Amino acid sequence: MRYLRTGGPAAIRRPRPTDSDEFIAAVRRSHDLHHPWLVAPGSPEEYDSYLRRIRRRDSAGYLICDRASGEIAGYVNISGIVLGALRGGFLGYAAFRPYSGTGHASAGVALVIDHAFTTVGLHRLEANIQPGNEPSRRVARKLGFRLEGFSPDYLFIDGAWRDHERWAITAPTPA
Repeated sequence: MRYLRTGGPAAIRRPRPTDSDEFIAAVRRSHDLHHPWLVAPGSPEEYDSYLRRIRRRDSAGYLICDRASGEIAGYVNISGIVLGALRGGFLGYAAFRPYSGTGHASAGVALVIDHAFTTVGLHRLEANIQPGNEPSRRVARKLGFRLEGFSPDYLFIDGAWRDHERWAITAPTPA
């Protein structure tokens, strides 16, 4: 398997059409982990739509894989990518069972951040996290994101407008 980056227990790569069955099975067994924080692609049609969306110019998607087995351990998306003076985007991430709580999400998100800052050329990534989503908040804190604010009724997820905290990280300034 060819990975974009590897580190710790994780590696990252781009999703492929052939990942559909494994990805959907991971989403289904992890539904209770993600509800109500996010709604992941849980059918072949939704997965195909997801692939089309992350292949647009303003989006990118990555699978977090377990380095030992190659299994899909989670995923990371960057949406709303803007270049020019901003060079930023919005980061979303999720771990799948049985990899939740094992360090795969933190390692995988760190790899995507490094890739986004060095290869994609982004300068800023923002993660919008619901206040009760402690696992995602833990990942953000661990990776050096700073809490920048609170947005009531910010995103429409699972049938409701949900409050979010805005966490952000910027690329290190060259010496």
